Amino acid sequence: MKLDRNFIRTTVLGLALFPTQSSHAFNTSPTTNPRSTVSSCSWTPSTSTTSSSSELNMIRNRGLERREEGATPLPGGMTLYIKPAADGTSIGDCPFGHFVRMVLTEKGLDYDLIPSSPENKPQWLIDDYGGKMPALRHRKECYVDSEVIAQYLDFFFKEPELSVGGEMELASVAVDGFFPALAKFIKHGGENGDEEDLMKQAVLEERLVALEEHLGKERTGPYLVGSGEQFTLLDCSMAPKMYVMEVCLREIKGNAIDLGKYPKVRKYMDDLFVRPSFQSTVEYGPETVVWGWTSH
Repeated sequence: MKLDRNFIRTTVLGLALFPTQSSHAFNTSPTTNPRSTVSSCSWTPSTSTTSSSSELNMIRNRGLERREEGATPLPGGMTLYIKPAADGTSIGDCPFGHFVRMVLTEKGLDYDLIPSSPENKPQWLIDDYGGKMPALRHRKECYVDSEVIAQYLDFFFKEPELSVGGEMELASVAVDGFFPALAKFIKHGGENGDEEDLMKQAVLEERLVALEEHLGKERTGPYLVGSGEQFTLLDCSMAPKMYVMEVCLREIKGNAIDLGKYPKVRKYMDDLFVRPSFQSTVEYGPETVVWGWTSH
């Protein structure tokens, strides 16, 4: 289900200005609690019709302490907890964590990066947020939904601004459904090329056609929103997902989809992949992507 950006922005502002008191104090020591086996940064097809407000309500009501330094968040004191690679310590392939890292990099915000396996997640992350990642802790507050994190960063740290108001909506429609279709196709449990696999491939190709058509509209820049001149949160979100698609089509799906049929999508991918904020945050290679998408 697509997130309502106005709702997210309003919620983020409310959380930052009026965080809810919690009886839970943060404990930064690692844990081996059995509950730490909660999975994170894995995509599962959803059958729920509830909105993402439940995620935001969790953030609103749990694990936040009242701000001491004032109402406006300041740079510094940021730690991002993300999915690790197979060794448990290196940076993993999570596209949602990568999205947040690109936003942080675009804005020039310093942060500590901690890949966290089930064995070494902080106790507070498990107790107060169900162990979900990516999780951005900013001093005494924490946010665990990548869209919420991105909106929080863009609202309070304006330079450069990565939102374009109403122009975001049209581009959002063009990419709506892309990642669920991609994930279902890659994670198909049967043989490549069987009937169900071909059906899932067809759904993904429908989304690629929609994106190709959107990118084919008159524009002067390479990106998704408006004229394409401004790099936005939507591009930050799409870049890691496009990387997943490129790697998995080649390494897992036997090049079942020829991206040459979608030249504007291919060019968009190339433009994203040369962006410095992508280049500096893609330390994990194709082997990590393949591990991440075949090990769960």
